[in-house]
Amino acid sequence: MRNNVSFFRKGLVAILAMTLSASLYAVEYSSIDVAKSKITFTTKLMGSKLAGGFGKFSGKVSFNPDEPEKAKASLMIDIASFNAGGEELQEEAKGKDWFSTKLYPNAIFTSDAVKVTGPNSLEIHGSLAIKGKSLPVVIAAKYQTQGKQIIFDASFQLLRLDYGLGAGNWADTSAISNEVPVKVNLVLNQK
Repeated sequence: MRNNVSFFRKGLVAILAMTLSASLYAVEYSSIDVAKSKITFTTKLMGSKLAGGFGKFSGKVSFNPDEPEKAKASLMIDIASFNAGGEELQEEAKGKDWFSTKLYPNAIFTSDAVKVTGPNSLEIHGSLAIKGKSLPVVIAAKYQTQGKQIIFDASFQLLRLDYGLGAGNWADTSAISNEVPVKVNLVLNQK
């Protein structure tokens, strides 16, 4: 009987030790390296390619590569940091026909669910709020670790007219396309 109790205790200690060591080695990434991260887009303006981005954004991310489906993210993009074309175009984009930055200074993305689609590949479901209108969005993402950082390359298609971006003459999709491919390169530091 005494041997059975001793065996049970040793087994319990071994299980606890393995569980504790596994949780100690779980790596979580949460701090955004804003100097290395970027949000960019491309579109067609009067038949020519227009590329740009947003220079300022912040957010909270929680990602563990051992449990990617439990990831959480929220990003706040400073719309006034819009950068594309020349100064005239940038000022136009901040106006009421486009982003109306005085009323809506930020765009906000919040994740709702994450689905693993393959090795180091995810589908991130969430909502994107622009100009006070929040719509569902699905983002395809791939990730890779690099030292003490993890790098996400993500993309999705934004339909600008769904958010009321481009009123008046700008609503004409022959002048500027409705489909706007958006790319997010997010670099996270190990927690």
